[in-house]
Amino acid sequence: MEFKDYYQALGVARDASADDIKRAYRKLARQYHPDINKAAGAEARFKEIGEAHDVLKDPEKRAAYDQVGAGFKAGQEFRPPPGWDAGFEHGESFSETDAQTASDFFEALFGRGARRARGGRGGFAQDGSGFAGNEGFSTEGFKARGGDHQAKVLIDLEDAYRGATRALSLRAVELGKDGRPHMRERTLNVKIPKGVRQGQQIRLAGQGDPGIGGGPAGDLYLEIEFNPHSLYRVEGGDVYLDLPVAPWEAVLGRKVRAPTPDGAVDLKVPAGSRSGQKLRLKGRGIPASTPGDLYVVLQIVLPPATGEAAQKVYREMEEKLAFNPRAGLGV
Repeated sequence: MEFKDYYQALGVARDASADDIKRAYRKLARQYHPDINKAAGAEARFKEIGEAHDVLKDPEKRAAYDQVGAGFKAGQEFRPPPGWDAGFEHGESFSETDAQTASDFFEALFGRGARRARGGRGGFAQDGSGFAGNEGFSTEGFKARGGDHQAKVLIDLEDAYRGATRALSLRAVELGKDGRPHMRERTLNVKIPKGVRQGQQIRLAGQGDPGIGGGPAGDLYLEIEFNPHSLYRVEGGDVYLDLPVAPWEAVLGRKVRAPTPDGAVDLKVPAGSRSGQKLRLKGRGIPASTPGDLYVVLQIVLPPATGEAAQKVYREMEEKLAFNPRAGLGV
C-alpha cells in the first residue's frame, strides 16, 4: 500500500491553517470537478482532493494522520504499525469519503472510526448502568448533551482473565489559539472487567464532551484490543497456544506441562499425535457466561544433532525405521 501525502494533494504546507486548507480545496475542487473538467484523470484527481480535504479539515483525523505519517513521502510503501492509534481519543464523526471510492490508505487509517455512529453499542459500563441510547437534545431550557468520545486501548490478555484496574493514557486533539490542532493528554484509572473481549467497549460515563447549557456530559467509549503476546493468539473468546513437543512425546503419548493465561496445567498428549494437531481445553479461553476454549496446537520439535552420539541415533533411525516422508507424493 502506498503512502498518500494529503498535504501534497492539496498543495499546502504541513503547518497550513484550516483556512489555507479550505481555500486550497475549493480552488482545486472547482478545477477538477467532473461536471466541468472532462480531461482524462480529472475525476480521479477530484476524488483524491476530496479525500485529502476530508482528513485535513478534521483536527482529529489530521492529528492522527500527522502522527502515523511522520517521515513518509508520497508513494512510499506503507503499513500502519500495530496499535498505532491506541490511546487516541476522538469524538463521534462521519466521513464524507464514500466507502466505495476511498483509497486503501484511507480505509487502513480511518475505515472503522471515521464513520461510527452513536447508539447500538455493546460492552461494559463503568457506572453499572448499562449503555445509553441515543440521548440527543433536551427540550427543556435548550440544554444539549455533550458529544461522546471514543478511543482504542491496549490491555494484556491476562487482564481479561482476571480483571484489573489500569492507568490508561489518552491523547486528544484541541485547537490552539493559532487555529492549529494540538495534543492534550490525560490519564484515567479504568477498571478492566473480567471476561472482556477484543472489540468490546467499556463506557466511562460523563468523560466525553461537557454538556451545553447545563446538559449532561457525553460518555467515553474505550474499545478493547489486546497487546501482542509472546505465547498466545486470540480469536473471539478462544485462545490458541503453539506447544512444542518432542517426537517421542507425540509418538508414544505423554503427559506434559503446558502454560495457560490462567496458570500451567498438565496436558495429556495422545499417542500418535501429529504436528499441527489441536487439543481442546474446554472453557479455558476468555471467561464469560459462555467461556471460550483454549486450543493447544502441537508443534513437533526435532532434537538437535550437534554431537556424535545424537547423530548416531539419527543414523540408527534411518536404518531401522525405513521411513519415507515423501511416499505419498508419488516421487
